[in-house]
Amino acid sequence: MPINFQYFKTIIPGVVLALIFCLFSQGINNLLAIEIFGTPKSPISTVLIAILLGILMGNAFKPRPGMMVGLDFTQQYILKLGIIFLGIRLSFEELIKFGSIAIPLIIICIVGVLILVKLLIKKVPISSKMSYLIAIGTSVCGATAIVATAPVINAKKSEVAYAIANITLFGVIAMIVYPYFAEWYFDNDSLKIGLFLGTSIHETSQVAASGLIYDQQFNSPETLNVATVTKLIRNTFLVILIPLFAFLYNRGELKGQKYSIMSIFPYFVIGFIGMILIRNIGDQVFTTDNNSYIIWTTLIGYLKTLATVFLTMAMAAVGISINLSELKSMGYKPFVVGLIAAITVGFISLIYIETLIKFIY
Repeated sequence: MPINFQYFKTIIPGVVLALIFCLFSQGINNLLAIEIFGTPKSPISTVLIAILLGILMGNAFKPRPGMMVGLDFTQQYILKLGIIFLGIRLSFEELIKFGSIAIPLIIICIVGVLILVKLLIKKVPISSKMSYLIAIGTSVCGATAIVATAPVINAKKSEVAYAIANITLFGVIAMIVYPYFAEWYFDNDSLKIGLFLGTSIHETSQVAASGLIYDQQFNSPETLNVATVTKLIRNTFLVILIPLFAFLYNRGELKGQKYSIMSIFPYFVIGFIGMILIRNIGDQVFTTDNNSYIIWTTLIGYLKTLATVFLTMAMAAVGISINLSELKSMGYKPFVVGLIAAITVGFISLIYIETLIKFIY
């Protein structure tokens, strides 16, 4: 099959535009961290900055049709590549260390939020796609889960943007408030605080920021470690939930037809699992030689950076493609659902940690 160079020429402008927004967002992120917050990392996610800039510029200056081809490519393919590269962040050692404690808590939180959202949409009517996006964003890993789920349920761009705005709003509030609340409630118990932060806050960047805030304020690096590992384990549930959501949604859409889960299975999830395997095999193979290990860890660092860049590019592309007038028609109801879901996941986490953790740990 010959390579279509004309197609590559068509997508380049939009992809480059998304990359420019990504780099600019990272620059703003660094400026906020160094000049305003005085911390190594800004508590405002680069992904959030990218989508806000994208929405601002996309509505102030309507993108040309030719630019949209590359932006759509970024949302569909570069996004999936970024999700695949996220797998390089995980190691079996991290999963095993706190897994016996964190996994049951994560499952309970996810199931609780999914049931709650399903019940809520009967009282607060929103689209089924929106409810799926809010549920997985709240229970798993925020914007990453939303943008990963959107393609398999054919969610609209406006629904994706609204769900991300929803998750971001309540995630940022939790990121700022929860470290201080957890210190008061758990009385300096680093394990419990780390578990709470890792399960009750939506995005990975927000969890890391909240753990860092706690570490800086209360001198507890273990809390940051537990929160980060818990969040990474939580992220891996995408492997289960994305195919599950695809099955549940498409089953209703294909009534009377022969259904095959393979027709809607997100194959990039296989790549995500493959990256986890590569990371762990490489960690074992390259530990015997110091030079090889340095090269290997450098490669891991590059892949982590690429994952961040690709996901940020995708979110910038989503933002540029959004028409704010479409969001007005959705009203306040999705935010009501998101607020209740955010409070619920924190409440479930507290109950588990206080009552059930003693039987596991």
